[in-house]
Amino acid sequence: MDKDKLGKTVTFKEITANPAPLGLLGFGMTTVLLNLHNAGFFPMDSMIFAMGIFYGGFAQVIAGIMEWKKDNTFGATAFTSYGFFWLSLIAINILPTMGLGETPSSQSMGAYLFMWAIFTFAMFIGTLRINKALQVVFGSLALLFLLLSLGHFTDSSLILTIAGYEGIICGFSAIYAAMAQVLNELYGKVIMPIGEVK
Repeated sequence: MDKDKLGKTVTFKEITANPAPLGLLGFGMTTVLLNLHNAGFFPMDSMIFAMGIFYGGFAQVIAGIMEWKKDNTFGATAFTSYGFFWLSLIAINILPTMGLGETPSSQSMGAYLFMWAIFTFAMFIGTLRINKALQVVFGSLALLFLLLSLGHFTDSSLILTIAGYEGIICGFSAIYAAMAQVLNELYGKVIMPIGEVK
């Protein structure tokens, strides 16, 4: 709300698109691919690095900035944070190969992932006010970070493999939440339910 030169009240209408599907797809698709690696389907390679930098990283940061413009603190915090998570994860993997630091120990990776588990659990509490689809995404993501953290702390390849399969489910839940928002908006009705909180 604002006033023009004549003192009349002027209302501005927000006409920007919903950035959440972009952020959720950037997160979801990259998460599925990384966790196919964690589950043992293929080795870590440049495909994962590229997805992590450009779709998991930059696309989510862009979505977070768009959420900030839409006055959505939750969306801005989530997408910007997870976008920079992906960029930091790629940096952790490639910086040692460039002679810029040592390869992290299992203990340091465990601590890194545990901090993300704490953050994600706090964000999960926020989803209790939004919808069930996001509750599944953030709940499964908090569990994923916890499993990955435990896997690194204990040097357990079994836990890391289990985390990989759980992460595939987490990633696909984010893809579902994204496509539900896109298709429900396009068709003007519920095509894919997300369980809005009333």
